[in-house]
Amino acid sequence: MRTRIALAAAAPAIACAALTLTLATAARAQLHDPATPLAVASKVALRGEANSIAVREMRIVRKNDILVVQADMANMGRTDRTVFYRFKWLDNVGNQVGDGESWKQMSVLGLGQQTVKSVAPTAAAVDLRLEMNVEPR
Repeated sequence: MRTRIALAAAAPAIACAALTLTLATAARAQLHDPATPLAVASKVALRGEANSIAVREMRIVRKNDILVVQADMANMGRTDRTVFYRFKWLDNVGNQVGDGESWKQMSVLGLGQQTVKSVAPTAAAVDLRLEMNVEPR
């Protein structure tokens, strides 16, 4: 009988530990390059390591009721990097708008900077995420 009570009492602690581990793993997956400002990092969905690529600045404007974005990517290292990226456009409740963009490939030379641009597919888009995968060249 005591064993059952001990297991029942330990269940919340085990669940709490599992949740803590899950949150720690999720937080580690969302780490960004320290050179990327936090306001910009909230718009970037990084797949894997940043590999010295930082999104230094992101400019979002509404022209003719359509969102337009420009993002500056800087290579903080001396070696060239290949960046795969796409923009995901979101409506006011966070659902994806449109069919989604295809992945684009770009080279960022060592200590160089590149600007990427995109236009929302419809006026329903009110937010965005820049999805990136960075690989060594």
